[in-house]
Amino acid sequence: MDTTRAVEAALPAAAGEAMVAERRSAQDAAAARRVALAVGPLLTYWPRRQMIDFYARLAELPVATVTLGEVVCSRRHEMKVDDWLALARDLSAAGKEVVLATQALIESEAELRTMHRLADQDEFLVEANEAAALGRLAGRPFVIGPHVNVYSAAALDELAALGAVRWAPPVEVPADAIAAVNPPGRSPAVDTEVFAFGRMPLAISARCFTARHYGTNRDECGFRCIEHPDGLALRTQEGETFLALNGLQTLSAKLMCALPERDALAAANVRRLRLSPISVHFDAVVGAYDRVFNGGADPLVEARQLSALQLPGALADGYLRREAGIRWSYA
Repeated sequence: MDTTRAVEAALPAAAGEAMVAERRSAQDAAAARRVALAVGPLLTYWPRRQMIDFYARLAELPVATVTLGEVVCSRRHEMKVDDWLALARDLSAAGKEVVLATQALIESEAELRTMHRLADQDEFLVEANEAAALGRLAGRPFVIGPHVNVYSAAALDELAALGAVRWAPPVEVPADAIAAVNPPGRSPAVDTEVFAFGRMPLAISARCFTARHYGTNRDECGFRCIEHPDGLALRTQEGETFLALNGLQTLSAKLMCALPERDALAAANVRRLRLSPISVHFDAVVGAYDRVFNGGADPLVEARQLSALQLPGALADGYLRREAGIRWSYA
């Protein structure tokens, strides 16, 4: 009789433990399915106060990762390396993963020293955006930035052997090619972070096209790019907005929007999405991507709602679909 009572008394406790374990398993499975939203580096040039306020808001948004640093032009001086590091520590304390990005084009000893300083610190993961950074980071975990040309599984294997743990493909790589370059189950594992929103970085040059637009040279530019927080729109002779000038960098005029490509990206085993900062409505952008990729919202409905906002440009998704990058498939 005593044995029977002991078994009966133990049953509720055992059942409760099983329920807790089942809930934990379900939570772990949901977390594994969740798509991580990552904020890419600020490509354009903003006043310091605007940048600080922007990143302060990010601390409250459902983004997992924030990439910081000056990628385009070392003459931009609103934020220095120490400022980026202090901001990185603040965001890390708020629960965000922080990545520090190197410049995409290094032309001077001073720029090389800045890259070395970023690469040599051990507080934060570093995103390499050109070959010198790859060499400096070899042997440590690092991120392959979208300015590094990786278009094949062999190239990704080579960089993974150096220490790459994450790959941000160039913006023109379509979804099905992403799956071919970085298929599920590869070893060593490398996460894929797809450029999913924003003006697309297309090219970078030693010449400052914003300065040229204003009839001056790069060394006497007057930092005019700060007057164009989303880039300086460039139109064709027919009046169509085509590109955006961003100092040394050429951006697309249209904004990549991967919302309708949710299923294609899932099929490519993409679990991370990069959202590139814009000066307006970025909170709404983050909310839309979280609802679509993690909440099951209708992608086309959310895309139409974004289109209705006063964004810096129209939406496009051509590259992900093996079409011209300027195309929007859901007009």
